[in-house]
Amino acid sequence: MTRKHEGFKEIVAEVREMGFNVMMGQFVMAVAILTKISKSTWARKVDLYKRWGWSDDETLAAFGRFPMYMCYSEDKIEKTMDFFVNQMGIESSTIARYPALLSYSFHKRIVPRASVIQVLLSKGLVKELPFPTMFYSSEEVFLDKFITCQGNEADELLKLYQAKKGC
Repeated sequence: MTRKHEGFKEIVAEVREMGFNVMMGQFVMAVAILTKISKSTWARKVDLYKRWGWSDDETLAAFGRFPMYMCYSEDKIEKTMDFFVNQMGIESSTIARYPALLSYSFHKRIVPRASVIQVLLSKGLVKELPFPTMFYSSEEVFLDKFITCQGNEADELLKLYQAKKGC
């Protein structure tokens, strides 16, 4: 918020044009993020998401849902999108609807939870990918819903989960 008055006014106007409600907290977050990143950085990240198949509308809608997703490094975005799309088979446009997923730790949340779910799917213990619940749920809920309730499989799943987390 240390920009000159005119620059700040331009950013506020731009965020309003994006459709943000000035009475909502997301408005303030969007202004803060656009104040923080340059136009060239914004353009590079928009291009990165386009390479993953996002339209301009999806990119703006994701920004409206979770503005912070534009602050992550291009490496983190690339690695996380690659994992979701190419390893888990999740449609790229689905990630656009849940951009907060990009905020989670790749090694401490995404990979460990996905590993557990992949085992559950392969053994027929879950019928379909519980997406995005598997990532959004708290640690306690994840453990209860996907590990401790699995009876004989629980110990093996917990060991896998902890090993992937680096515990």
